[in-house]
Amino acid sequence: MSKQTMTKLDEIEAQSIFIFREAYREFKNLAMLWSIGKDSTVLLWLARKAFFGHVPFPLVHIDTSYKIPAMIEYRDKLAKEWKLNMVYGQNKQALKDKQTYPDGAIDRISCCKALKSEALKHTLAGSWPRFRLNHEIGEYEVDTNTEPYTGVIVGVRADEEGSRSKERYFSPRDRNNDWDVGDQPPELWNQFKTDFAPGTHLRIHPLLDWTELNIWEYIERENIPIIDLYFDQGEGTRYRSLGCMPCTLPVESTAKNVPEIVEELRSGKFKNIAERSGRAQDKEDGGGLETLRVDGYM
Repeated sequence: MSKQTMTKLDEIEAQSIFIFREAYREFKNLAMLWSIGKDSTVLLWLARKAFFGHVPFPLVHIDTSYKIPAMIEYRDKLAKEWKLNMVYGQNKQALKDKQTYPDGAIDRISCCKALKSEALKHTLAGSWPRFRLNHEIGEYEVDTNTEPYTGVIVGVRADEEGSRSKERYFSPRDRNNDWDVGDQPPELWNQFKTDFAPGTHLRIHPLLDWTELNIWEYIERENIPIIDLYFDQGEGTRYRSLGCMPCTLPVESTAKNVPEIVEELRSGKFKNIAERSGRAQDKEDGGGLETLRVDGYM
């Protein structure tokens, strides 16, 4: 049998699958965040590969109620098709009291903290209601399981923005999900620390060393179903990064499909333009996300 050379995509795919299996072996009460975007959808695809078509932990989506409607439609369509254990959480009190940026009550950063960071913390802890998809009736119901998720798998990439480059594959948080940027374990020569003190909350990042181009090349190779918001619909714009509708702007691009996005990225068109340049909350956070992420943001 001839020896085949592994490609870069083969190598990072194998590394990610290893991280998934290592996390599942070492930690209990795992969940995985699915934001509906390209990175977390690639993460979902890799999870299904790692566990032979089955995802053995819940997928958690934090629904701010301000997502682009097509994102929620896509989430539920794929969850039903792939029989996913789909759960969402929400800061219903902030929404009820209209304490949000779109309501004019608070700034974007405070809105992100309320609708994303706080909702995430309480959803993971089980202290706020979780809503689980009932596949028999095709609707969401209050989840009776309120046990905390102590490890969370996330589609963070180091090259996406500055604070994420400080992450580890296995990144500890405290009991409140707060992140001490300066107290992260070394990960040298693919040796990963998985022995943490009781009460440590873990964020696990299988995509940490992937690039934006790697993501799209992998989507092309694997023919992964991706929401069409990433493609130009004839207006000369598309979304490069997806978030809440009031705070996310498209970029100028005529790429109408995955191969054209791959070609566009290889051309260097966006070489000096941040991937999240269309995300308004990043600009209010000093051009990055460290303030929000220290407080538990994804």
